[in-house]
Amino acid sequence: MKDTLKKIILENQHRIPGLEIVKRNYTTDPNANYIFTGQRRVGKTYFLFRMMQDSLQKGASDESILYINFEDERLMELDVNGLDVILESYKELFSLVPILFFDEIQNISGWQKFARRMADSGYRIYITGSNAEMLSSEMASTLGGRFLILEIETLTFPEYLQFNGVQILENIEFSPERFDIQRMFGTFFSFGGFPELIKFTDKKEYLSNLFQKVFLGDIITRHQVRNPFALKLLIKKLAESTMDEVSYNRIRNIINSTGVQAGTATIIEYLTYLKDSFLINDILNFNAKISNRESKKKYYFGDHGLLSLFLLEPEAFQLETLVFNSLRKRHKTRVYYLRNGYEVDFYLPDEALIQVCYRFQEYETRKREISALLKAAIILPVKNLNIITFNQEETIDADNMKISVIPVWKWILKNIDTTS
Repeated sequence: MKDTLKKIILENQHRIPGLEIVKRNYTTDPNANYIFTGQRRVGKTYFLFRMMQDSLQKGASDESILYINFEDERLMELDVNGLDVILESYKELFSLVPILFFDEIQNISGWQKFARRMADSGYRIYITGSNAEMLSSEMASTLGGRFLILEIETLTFPEYLQFNGVQILENIEFSPERFDIQRMFGTFFSFGGFPELIKFTDKKEYLSNLFQKVFLGDIITRHQVRNPFALKLLIKKLAESTMDEVSYNRIRNIINSTGVQAGTATIIEYLTYLKDSFLINDILNFNAKISNRESKKKYYFGDHGLLSLFLLEPEAFQLETLVFNSLRKRHKTRVYYLRNGYEVDFYLPDEALIQVCYRFQEYETRKREISALLKAAIILPVKNLNIITFNQEETIDADNMKISVIPVWKWILKNIDTTS
């Protein structure tokens, strides 16, 4: 095993410095150890590569890099005892204290105590993993606060432009490049922000294969799901209910109405699996009683492009999902929705009330969306009232309040949801 490990260590030291990697929009503390988590294929490995290159640019030598990907098929038989063998193999090659980069370490059962021991011994260590169990209270207790946790997500639209070589300039909406940006947004909107999508022609096939990998690999196999059809049906129903508040009982009844039997406890268990794989996120009703907050929620897919796999006309669902994910990346758990005799899609306390409307032309639609914002703003005053559309833009003055109607691509680039 040591000969294999030495070969892998040397291969990676030679390969990584020459890789061309676009920098992601994340900030890290240079003095901290990190766990980078998130769903598959969001770019965690390449983010780790970028950190290695940053270390080299700051003066570290190639030989100080110890990178291991635990999904390497040559390491299939490696267990927790093999983690010490990795260090022994490195020390037989070099006399340096390495910087540790361990990729997809969740494949090694019991890795937490090793990681804690390395941190306690003064090693700088960076880890990636692809399930939310890495954020569990049990793991936090084991690691004892020795690591910061950063979730890596699919590309934002600004990152997508950077990956396509487009520089975002001030007042970009007035520049000649705005037409290219709007065209690129069309592709981004349809297929989402998985970084590898950029190089694939058949983007929907890529998404389908990715979903099957996450679905079959990270959920059914890992959790030994006994009723995979019920789980698959649950995912489809969540996609169809993206813009609606749903309860555990409602989901159960919808699934049972198809002839597939699943109890409430099973539904709750399956939803946990989906969240653990970062396939979905949930959001709470700010107005709900505490006793109802957990049982009634809205659910959004971790990337809006995946909705195209389940819906014939996904655009309105994708728009709201894109807005939610954009808000979540900036505000984490401080994003809510409102249901209290009126419906507002998103609420940022003290900052913004936001409606999302794919088509905003029809009179009844306009009346409903504007009325809900105005009612909510009286009870919950905020700095901004926004209606985010696919391509409409205007300013509405009503009841001494100003509502900004803005296309989603411009809203994302201008960060209007929090600063306008």
